[in-house]
Amino acid sequence: MAVTRFSILGDGAWGTAIALHLAKLPEAEVRLWSARADNFAILKTYRENRRLLPGVPIPAAIQLTNDPAEAVRQADLWITAIPTVYLRSTIARFRGLLPAGVPIVSLTKGIEVETFRRPTEILAEVLGAQRLAVLSGPSHAEEVSRGLPTSVVVASEESALAEQLQRWFASERFRVYTNFDPLGVELAGALKNVIGIAAGICDGLGFGDNAKSALLTRGLVEMTRFGVALGAEASTFQGLAGLGDLITTCISPHGRNRRLGEWLGKGRKWTDWLAESPMVVEGVTTAQSVHERATRMGVEMPIMQRVYEVLYEDKPPLDAVRDLMLRQPRSERTFR
Repeated sequence: MAVTRFSILGDGAWGTAIALHLAKLPEAEVRLWSARADNFAILKTYRENRRLLPGVPIPAAIQLTNDPAEAVRQADLWITAIPTVYLRSTIARFRGLLPAGVPIVSLTKGIEVETFRRPTEILAEVLGAQRLAVLSGPSHAEEVSRGLPTSVVVASEESALAEQLQRWFASERFRVYTNFDPLGVELAGALKNVIGIAAGICDGLGFGDNAKSALLTRGLVEMTRFGVALGAEASTFQGLAGLGDLITTCISPHGRNRRLGEWLGKGRKWTDWLAESPMVVEGVTTAQSVHERATRMGVEMPIMQRVYEVLYEDKPPLDAVRDLMLRQPRSERTFR
């Protein structure tokens, strides 16, 4: 069996977890690249992502590097795990290094605020990448890093690439489905983070299961409505990248977006929470970018609108909930 060389660009929790997963597969050679020298020094010294995945050792089989050229040398697949807010500037370090025909799979969930570009669009612009895919779904790094059963979806407009990635990533603890709507998968992965903040606000306010269930249901309607308006397939939002990831984000104690929302629900400022947290909360910037695009398109997004108002207009969370509950009565119909 031929060796498959994987290059993971980004040493955050998710990038590290995927490196740990791939390193267990037969005939896999894995390199994990660090963008920051201080993070690289910690990984190299302790062979552990102490900041984000404490207690999970990084085996010697994973090669650690902070050299872009070394990271991608002879790689069969590039895997990008860089937060959206840093993606454009960070991936520019690899400009000119991508060989023709080598595919890239993005693990990033978010939308660039200034341009409304999705991660794969940024990769195409900066690197000239043509063979692109997205891997998404309910997959907290804390669980994947410890080998807990997980199912995800890999999406690409190139069916052969999606199927190849399915074979490369699949294991008895990591099930991979294919999908050919990367637009919908990327949008779902970004939008669910905004609903995750709303779910945390519910928790912070002390609401119960009734409120959380209604929020997830109507949040999924908003995600689908917005995605379809941009050309995505409605069915994608019923799958792992949509409903599956939404459930995990809104109920799990690992979810950083939900935790931020809980902080907000208790009357605290999100800027204070971000100052204390080592993890990027993608839902904060996604709320801004989605608000601007939905407003221009005339797409109604009441839940995400209220999240935006809480984050950027200092609207009291309880007032936001009251606004939602007192909206004009209407019939429940698909996408309405």
